[in-house]
Amino acid sequence: MRVKKLSRFGIAVALFTTFSSMAHAAENKLVLTGSSTVAPLAAEIGKRFEERNPGVRVDVQSGGSSRGITDARSGLADIGMVSRSLKDEENDLKGFTIARDGVGIILNSANSVSALTDQQITGIYTGKITDWSAVGRKAGPITVVNKAEGRSTLELFLHHFKLKASDIKAQVVIGDNQQGIKTVAGNAGAIGYVSVGTAEFEAGQGTPVKLLGMTGIAASVENVRNGSFPLARPLNLVTRDEPSGLVKSFIDFAQSADVHDLIKEQFFVPLGP
Repeated sequence: MRVKKLSRFGIAVALFTTFSSMAHAAENKLVLTGSSTVAPLAAEIGKRFEERNPGVRVDVQSGGSSRGITDARSGLADIGMVSRSLKDEENDLKGFTIARDGVGIILNSANSVSALTDQQITGIYTGKITDWSAVGRKAGPITVVNKAEGRSTLELFLHHFKLKASDIKAQVVIGDNQQGIKTVAGNAGAIGYVSVGTAEFEAGQGTPVKLLGMTGIAASVENVRNGSFPLARPLNLVTRDEPSGLVKSFIDFAQSADVHDLIKEQFFVPLGP
């Protein structure tokens, strides 16, 4: 009988030790999920944060801004990544802007169209304009590339053009920015919309895409920075509770001048001067 009690005691000690180790590991790990626009930047910030905080691990997973909201709210993630402003119904969450980004219309660089009005873009995305000859290019079918549900880029696009998701008539539905750029680069008749910074970088590297201006304003990181580009958004980190401990340290770091170079390297706009 005594042996049995000792065995149980030993098991209890072992379990306590295991749980203590797990808790200690959790205290030294951060999980971020959400926006595919924010994820590459968060990953770079995470690497630098790990370097400055030995023993800490930052795990970054994409999946869209909706996932970032859901995971932060449920506790599946320590921090959600959201590439838009928070909605009124999301005011239970805490939001922290780390940079700004613009969303721009992209065409294949072989497309001779150099500008489109908001009305023409709306016509294309609602299926009223289906051939490039209607907007001044030689005849050819338009391939409409749209963002998937749950992507903040889609929400910003719909809000700007005063559309509903059900209004869109798309031939291709894509997820992240790179998928959108790859699709348009491979189809001379395609039109899409992605992060201005990502598209500007890819075009500079020789990828056959080009950004179209909006309302006479060129789609560029510089114009997002100076506030003149009309389709811009904040890049946010969100938490369920008021940040503390490691979560607060990471958010403070992500908002500091210590990562402005990383933000610029991702072709986003840092906060402040």
